[in-house]
Amino acid sequence: MIMSDILAARSQMAMSLGFHIIFAVMGIGMPLLMMIAEGLYLKTQNRVYLDLAKRWAQGTAIMFAVGAVSGTALSFELGLLWPTFMKFAGPIIGMPFSLEGFAFFLEAIFLGIYFYGWDRISPRAHWLTGIVVFISGTLSGIFVVCANAWMNAPAGFTLADGVVTQFDPFKAMWNPASFSQTLHMTLAAYVSVGFAAAGIHALGLLKSPGSQLHQKAIQIAFWVGAITIPIQLFSGHLSAEHVAEYQPLKLAAMEGQWHTQAGAPLRILGWPNEPQERTDYAIEIPNMLSFLAYENFDATVQGITSFPQEDRPPIWPLHISFQIMVLSGLAMLGVACLGAFLTWRKKSWSSLKWFLKLLVLASPLGFIALETGWVVTEVGRQPWVIWHVMRTAEAITPMPHLVVPFLLFSTLYLLLGVVVIYLLKKRVFHVDA
Repeated sequence: MIMSDILAARSQMAMSLGFHIIFAVMGIGMPLLMMIAEGLYLKTQNRVYLDLAKRWAQGTAIMFAVGAVSGTALSFELGLLWPTFMKFAGPIIGMPFSLEGFAFFLEAIFLGIYFYGWDRISPRAHWLTGIVVFISGTLSGIFVVCANAWMNAPAGFTLADGVVTQFDPFKAMWNPASFSQTLHMTLAAYVSVGFAAAGIHALGLLKSPGSQLHQKAIQIAFWVGAITIPIQLFSGHLSAEHVAEYQPLKLAAMEGQWHTQAGAPLRILGWPNEPQERTDYAIEIPNMLSFLAYENFDATVQGITSFPQEDRPPIWPLHISFQIMVLSGLAMLGVACLGAFLTWRKKSWSSLKWFLKLLVLASPLGFIALETGWVVTEVGRQPWVIWHVMRTAEAITPMPHLVVPFLLFSTLYLLLGVVVIYLLKKRVFHVDA
């Protein structure tokens, strides 16, 4: 296997996951928005909420359809690009994948009922189908993330001479990383969709001042993002504590901690200088990394140099991605606090153009944090595809010329992305409201 093929396989998987995760997150977050909008319609009989629920339902259907295509492509890629991994891991983590499939079909069935049942079933029954879509979409994401968590904290199996002799699918699925990863990912979906929808409707309100639909859409979407972002940051802290215990090398690379140190500082920004084994230009907060990782200001944090060179992940992509993720989260928290303050002061958002413009600027931050967060998760595990069990180079297919499918899939995803943007603009986020 030549290095270019290994790079092509990893790049194809990264590109496919990076594309699919957007639609997976929309499948988790959008049903929450449409469920809230329809619930408010049932309570107030204000038809603006009904129109909003129907728009968001169309967006959910579009994203669900494209997500199904990209998810199917991913399932084929797992078998074609990583056959050794699937042969080893398939029996162990097959259960969460099977449960994800069940949740996916349940979501598809009830989304169809929701989408075509507006005038065919009672309003309350229709709203209940939306709740099922919301729950099944969330469960679908949870089950998939459980499988990924197992790759970071493998559990529930016994090895003898490199062969799995017995396994417990429940212990594998509910491995030590499952809770922190599934909580973090689920909240990330609500935060990302909330801020994105708020920003898009803020743009609509700037173009169509006085639009009741955009005003109410911003109120729902903003509060979904604003309520979940502080919880998300706390869940990030739980994830960091897990990483500190189970993947200390990943923690060191994330934080740019080159040398083992008691009372290690927290670094903000900075650029890893690998030849000199230091992180340049960073703002350091003394002892804070030790406290955040171990709840002890004097705790010892292992450094990158305490691990063999061949086991280290790529340092600068990991550190920079982690910094972008954290700063994006803090920026969203700041916008959420500002919106809450304006509400407390009884200021109308719709009359404050500067705040609407701020929402527009903040709209991509959730997805930026989402993508960089997955870079942290996946790149931070390298060179292992299963942490300290199987290396990525051992899992790849022997098939040559992997650059060709990489280019083909990249073109396909580019075209799908253009189609989705057109459909969303035409059917969901048009400003004539």
